[in-house]
Amino acid sequence: MWLYLKEKTDFFTAPLRVLHVAPEHCFIERFEELKNLDYITADIESPLAKVKMDVHDIPFPENSFDVVFCNHVLEHVEDDLRACEEFNRVLKPNGWGILQSPVYAIAKTLEDKNITDPAERERMFGQRDHVRKFGKDYAERLRKSGLRIEENLFVKEISPEIVAQNALPSGEVIFVCRKGD
Repeated sequence: MWLYLKEKTDFFTAPLRVLHVAPEHCFIERFEELKNLDYITADIESPLAKVKMDVHDIPFPENSFDVVFCNHVLEHVEDDLRACEEFNRVLKPNGWGILQSPVYAIAKTLEDKNITDPAERERMFGQRDHVRKFGKDYAERLRKSGLRIEENLFVKEISPEIVAQNALPSGEVIFVCRKGD
């Protein structure tokens, strides 16, 4: 993600208001040090986040953020499309974001709200606290929220040396969202 932001966006130079949901520890200090960012971290339970919030009901007005990051969250939440509707609502008209989740080599996303047993969730969805297993329809599914989703193959554009140096997964797709109508 860092390489993508550096090479393909104005993230490190433009004045941006950023909402980072479930912030990864490795990014927090680095992003907080960037003088161009108004950087807000949010999570429903993490002590690392500045704002306690549920992605189903984001406590910010419409058109509040230039950028939204939400990585490895949507497979945990009750209603992934509702969360994406909220991201769409709080993004500014030219806003964008990155919404990463594990995507499996299955055609359609697998979910069953009746599965609540942690052991059964682990068997069906790959982890005890996952409520779905996203398939190859991930981008198509998220588009139902109103977001525009781009499946970016940035890792294919960079040299094999940089891929190896950074231990990047060769098939990694970066799911870039943009505010929809």
